[in-house]
Formats: sequence, structure tokens, C-alpha cells
Amino acid sequence: MFYKSQVSNSETNNQVSAQVSLTPAESKRLIAKAVARLPEVKKALSKGMVIIGRGTTNSFVAEEIMSISIGSRADEYCRGIIAEGELRVTTKRAAERTIGNDFILRQGKVDSATQPQDAIKEFGGDDVFIKGANAVDSSGEAGVLAAGTEAGTIGWALPTLMSRGAHLIVPAGLEKLIPSVAEASRKCSVLRFRYSTGLPCALIPLVNGQIITEVQAFAVLAGVTAIHVASGGIGGSEGTVVLVLEGPEAKVS
Repeated sequence: MFYKSQVSNSETNNQVSAQVSLTPAESKRLIAKAVARLPEVKKALSKGMVIIGRGTTNSFVAEEIMSISIGSRADEYCRGIIAEGELRVTTKRAAERTIGNDFILRQGKVDSATQPQDAIKEFGGDDVFIKGANAVDSSGEAGVLAAGTEAGTIGWALPTLMSRGAHLIVPAGLEKLIPSVAEASRKCSVLRFRYSTGLPCALIPLVNGQIITEVQAFAVLAGVTAIHVASGGIGGSEGTVVLVLEGPEAKVS
């Protein structure tokens, strides 16, 4: 429910503020809509290639870009997940996936015949790889957990993306905010831990990635400034983020 308060003295030149809370699912949908609107994504869908890597946020991205419905099967479109109290490859329910590999789009059309490891070898500077994250920090850096000793998806993708100057788009909600991705990556490696709740994982920094959190999403979709002011919740609101939006009344509304 939205409450409209009395106009405050701070509202000048038709600039207003709003305070909004978003559950993780709402954040994922917001971020996915913004990713689909990015100019580099639109260009790659029209003239080049887009790979949408596995991930729960990316299941929303795939829905927005491809006009498909994944819905409650989002955990099937994952390769590495925090679920059932553990670091896991997938959930027990989704152990036998009905959704195929990473989505590969050539000029907007699905290519199901090519493996993503082969498709990325064709990448040029205007092509786009969309990869979710498990951690973001306030400096705009992101990291992804990897249980494999060869760093999983990002292990084969990142060197090619960097060397060719292709676009790495990283959609990730602020529920994943940590103090420092760089520091966390130094503390996490697959062979480091004697004990682990679930699979031991490294945290791989997503170098040169364009991070899209709720903050960037509100800017892309509505042209308003978003400030992260609180997080948490209970009773179905676990992981909720609270943001203050600022801008012209028409855009904030």
C-alpha cells in the first residue's frame, strides 16, 4: 500500500521523494526490465549475439527479453545457488531440469544448437553476456560464487569477454550487498576451507562488468535517483530492500 503524505518544505521545483520497499522477487523483475532496456542489449539483440547465463535473476531477464514464462521454475535455470540452508549447485526439487542450457540469442532468435562455450568464441565488441552475481559492494564491484576448480561459467567466459571488449552485464539485487568484493574474493577459494555449509566456493570478481542493481534500474526505467536506505524483513519480506526515490513528481509517480 502506498501512502501519500503532505507536501514537505523540501519539495522544490517540483522535485519529490518517495520511499519504496521491494522484495527480492520484485527487485529481480525491476532489474530484468531495466536490462532489457539497455542500449547495448537492444543493439546486440538486433545485430549481434546475447548469452543469458543461468541464475534466478537471469530467469527474469530471459522472460523480459524473450517473452517466455519461467515462473516457479526459476530454480531450474540456475547453476550455483544458495538454497535449503546451503551453498548448492541447484535445489533438490530442480535436480532434474526441464529447462535447457544458457540461452543464446543470435539477432534475437534462440540458438539451441550451439553450446555457450562455443558461441562466446564468436563474440565481438558489441555482443553481450548477461551473468548474475552473488555479491555486490558499494563501490560498484560484483562477484560470483564458483564451486568448480575452473571457476564454472565465468571461468571460461570472463577472459574472452575482457580480451574482446564485449559487454558483461551483471544484474544483481541489493540484498546481495557486502562490504568489499575484493576482500571477500581474497578470503574465498574452493580448496581453502576445512568446513563448509554445502559446497565450498570461491568468489570470482566480475571485472569490468556493468552492474545493474535496483539503483541503476530506477535510473534506466524512470530517470529517478534511488538511494538504498535499509534492508531485511520477516513474514515473506526476507531480503527486502528499502529505497528512497528522488526526482520530478511525474517520474517518481
